[in-house]
Amino acid sequence: MENNMKILPYATWVVKEEEYKLKLDTAGIIKLEESFKSNLISVLDTASGIPPLAVMLKITHQAMLKYNHGIKLKEVYDLFDDYVDEGGSQTSFLTDVIMPIYQSGGFFSKSIAEEMDGQLQQAKEQM
Repeated sequence: MENNMKILPYATWVVKEEEYKLKLDTAGIIKLEESFKSNLISVLDTASGIPPLAVMLKITHQAMLKYNHGIKLKEVYDLFDDYVDEGGSQTSFLTDVIMPIYQSGGFFSKSIAEEMDGQLQQAKEQM
């Protein structure tokens, strides 16, 4: 492990001026992997480059539970609707919410996270 490795303590998602903290812990990761019958890296690897919305929202829901106890999946759907009404999209959700959830969950080393940040910034500029 790198001594100077800095992992985000949690990701954030702002909807209607409210900031939600998001963090996948080990139990949450295992629960999602059992649900998807796959590891969480592979659910991002799709032919279109964007995972299904249902997958992204289930990951977000699980990540919200650590700091937003008792939040229901339906509430996450409603938050996503509000996010879209505010100008968000599935693509921006992937880059601005899902990837930071993965980074804060320890899925990537610092060097990989930095490389991904650069690629995500390029993708945002092309949108």
